[in-house]
Amino acid sequence: MPSETSPQTLAEVADQFSSHRPKMFAIAHRTLGSPWAADDAVQEAWIRLQRADISAIDNLEAWLTTVISRVCIDALRRDAARREDLHWEASDDDAVPDHDSTGEAPGTAGTPGGGGGGSGVRTDRPEDSALLRDDLTVALHVILDTLGPLERLALVLHDIFALSYDDIAPIVDRSPVAARQLASRARARLRKVDAEEVRHRQETAITSFLEAARGGDFGGLLQLLDPEIEVRSDPAAVSLAEAGAEFGAPLIRPEVVGRDAVARVFNGRAKATELVCIDGVPAAAYISDGVARALYLFHFADGRVASVDVIADENILGNLPITR
Repeated sequence: MPSETSPQTLAEVADQFSSHRPKMFAIAHRTLGSPWAADDAVQEAWIRLQRADISAIDNLEAWLTTVISRVCIDALRRDAARREDLHWEASDDDAVPDHDSTGEAPGTAGTPGGGGGGSGVRTDRPEDSALLRDDLTVALHVILDTLGPLERLALVLHDIFALSYDDIAPIVDRSPVAARQLASRARARLRKVDAEEVRHRQETAITSFLEAARGGDFGGLLQLLDPEIEVRSDPAAVSLAEAGAEFGAPLIRPEVVGRDAVARVFNGRAKATELVCIDGVPAAAYISDGVARALYLFHFADGRVASVDVIADENILGNLPITR
């Protein structure tokens, strides 16, 4: 990672933290799969930075990358413990040995630095070559819950943020070779996903949803929604919807559950909402004066809309790459 001048005061720390916030948010968002969880992770990184010995930090960017990554690992493991489902963690993360499948020790095989892999780590095999960024994001969105925390991080840090496996190794507490293997295992699963087909299917579903909503097609909405669908909205989104209700904004609340209730929220509304992409993943946004004021993040199950997260918090929106 590139070096930078170590901050000396809390004010300098705050300024530099702000400059690194977009990168931290992006790492957390791709790893945790939720912008709200990502924002919480960034806040936790700031708390840890305030408690740290600033004078001992030689490279703030590297320090923050490590901290946000470990905050994500902790969050994922807490979530797994709540679900009492640790099988994937043990089988996917902890089963990766600290040696290459060739039997060579770390640092003795391959081309140094090839493909951002770090010195001594082989990156010339198909499973080690990075996926296209948008394809990776779409595929990751589909199978996120099947990857262990370390697999997610190793893949995201290497393929999206171009960290070498030498840099990733201490973050995931593995050797560089084992870090490569974590990323390779995750990448192998992602390659089974037809990202272009998934993207097309989701774009079609969201477009159909918006058309049914605008046209007041209540029956059409019901057909598109999972029976147990949940719509979760942040306070800013609720306030925005309340202010625009008479102009056709969806009648959202902090939480709406059930197909019938959700269909009533959107029926005949959302006329200013349009299809967008966030890092290649289809979504929808309320656009006003050319600016996205609220985002609708869709999650699918068995071809139907299973949940929608509505976000209007400016701090979160500012960190999401939205394209129309």
